[in-house]
This record gives sequence, structure tokens and C-alpha cells, in this order.
Amino acid sequence: MMRHIPTLEGALMAFGLVVSLSLLSSQAMSQESKEKETDEKEKDELTRIYEPREFVGSNKIPLKYRLLKPLNYRPGKKYPLVLFLHGAGERGDDNLITLKHGAKDFAVAKRREEFPCYVLVPQCPKDQKWSNVDWSKESSAQPEAASDSMLTTKELLDDMVENAGIDKHRIYITGLSMGGYGTWDAIARYEGFFAAAAPICGGGDPKLVSKFKKLPIWCFHGDEDKSVKVVRSREMVDALKAIGSPIKYTEYPGVGHDSWTATFANPDFYQWLFAQQKTDN
Repeated sequence: MMRHIPTLEGALMAFGLVVSLSLLSSQAMSQESKEKETDEKEKDELTRIYEPREFVGSNKIPLKYRLLKPLNYRPGKKYPLVLFLHGAGERGDDNLITLKHGAKDFAVAKRREEFPCYVLVPQCPKDQKWSNVDWSKESSAQPEAASDSMLTTKELLDDMVENAGIDKHRIYITGLSMGGYGTWDAIARYEGFFAAAAPICGGGDPKLVSKFKKLPIWCFHGDEDKSVKVVRSREMVDALKAIGSPIKYTEYPGVGHDSWTATFANPDFYQWLFAQQKTDN
């Protein structure tokens, strides 16, 4: 039997391969470490500029929330306010996970310079909802009473309008998934309060659309959404169009439940949102 004796050239090639693999592994680990460090810095920055607060309303249930103040805030000046309603996965009482989606997009430095505003991010407690409806159904009626979380959020908004220098003609609402349901619920429940709404992959009660026929609305949904069926947005859009509403609708082809990433990354969304202004008529 003949033995294979490695040549010097072969040994060098093998050594070079090991070194190359080692370098590639080291570079990958370094890149992963840098990305993790960047994520941590972004998280720290968000938790710094979104102030943690708590509000107790008439139902005596504490509502934790985060608040982004207008850049270069000037006392006495009235500023727009964006109410952001998170999804089911961000419920709890840590007052932190709510910054996972959307918050960083509103906090982009150039955007804050262009559109100085308050961004209010309340946290819905575990096992509660912004609107007490069944998300799995293809249609649903709006509950007669507001959920505890929605009720307290509205009382917080009213308190801010009275005490925090809010431009009552420029109060906007947006929300994703469970927050999309909350958005549809709020604009029907608090008729005439908001200046514009942007429900994302949610659903509402199509029988109530006359309550917000003239409200500027831009609705978003992915046509492959398995968590909240796209029919939920389509039925609201169709009902509004049937009564002459100027509603805007974006349906993302091939997109599942994450229809908010593309929405909040779109500069046109912010131009549209902050251009809306309610009149006293």
C-alpha cells in the first residue's frame, strides 16, 4: 500500500485555506459586533429622547407611555402631535418595547428638523387591546364602549391639548396591526378630533365610515398578510370610496404582516401626514 505524502506546496495551500477561513470568520464576527454595537447605540438614543412617563385617568388604570418632544422646543408655541399605537407584540409594562417599530423613523434627525412635533407612544397593558374586537374575523362591529387603554389614551391626549402646547388642528393618529384596529376605532369613536389617520394592517367597522368621510386617511396593508387579512382594510377603503371619501390606499404586493417598515421608511408618508390640518368648520 502506498502512502500519500503531502508536498510542501499542498501543505502551504492548506495552511492558506485555514488562514483565509479564519480571517473570514473574524471579519464576520467583527461585522456582527459592529452591527450589535450600532443597534445598542440606536436603542440608547431612542430611550433617551423618548421620555418615559405614566398617566392615570378616570379608570385609575396606569398607562405608561413614551413622549418625543419637538426638536428645539419653544415655550408658547403650538406643535403637532402624532399618536402612535403599537401592535400586540409590544404590550406590557416595560415602557420600552413600544419603541421597536416606527419610533426610530419619527426620530430621524432630519425629519425632526423638518417636522418638529410631539410623538406619543402609549403602551397597552398585557392582555388588553386598543379595540376589543376579534382580529381573526373578516369583519367586525365596533364595540359600544372604548377599551380601558383607548379611554385612558384619549384622556391623556385631552390633558396634553390643554397643558402641553399642542396644536389641536394638527393631531394625527397611526398604528400597526392591533394599533391599526385602534386607529380605525379612535377616528370613529372620537369624531372630529384628529386631523389625519394612517391605519396600517388593521380593520374597523365599515358601517361607521360616514363619521370620518372627510378625514384625510392613508391606509396600508400587505396582500399576503396572514395575521390580519387584507380584506379588513379593503372593506374599509371600499366603504369610504362608496360615499365619496378621498381616502388613499397602498396595498403592498407579496408583503405579509410587516406593512409598516416600508410605510415608515417612505418620505412621502411624512410629507402627506404633516400637510394635513383640521379646520374649525
